[in-house]
Amino acid sequence: MAYNIELADRVRERLSKVPDIEVEEKKMFSGLAFLVNGKMCINISHDNLMCRYNPELEDEVSEKKGFLPMIMRGKQLKDYCYVEPIGFQKPDDFEYWIKICLDYNTIAKASKKKK
Repeated sequence: MAYNIELADRVRERLSKVPDIEVEEKKMFSGLAFLVNGKMCINISHDNLMCRYNPELEDEVSEKKGFLPMIMRGKQLKDYCYVEPIGFQKPDDFEYWIKICLDYNTIAKASKKKK
C-alpha cells in the first residue's frame, strides 16, 4: 500500500487545525484515508489526493488543474475525484481541496458499518 508520506503529513497537519472534528486514519482505497466524524473525507493514494466533495460542484472541480475523475467499475463517481500533485502544490490550491472535502463532510452520509 503505497502513499506519499509527506502528503499524508500535510493533510494530517491541516486537519489538526480544524476545531471540533474527530479524525481517524485508515488504510483503504490503496492508500491512507482520513475519516472525519466517521465519514471518508480525503485520501492519499500514491502521490494524489482522492477527494470527496459535493456533487453539485462537479463542473467547478472538473475544471481545476490536476483533476482526474474517479472511475469505479466503469462508472464515474460524481462525488469523488483524484487530484494530481500539480493541482495542490500551491497552498491556496491545497486549501481549496481540503475545504471542499470538509464542507461536504458535514452533509455527506456515512457508509454503513460492516458486521
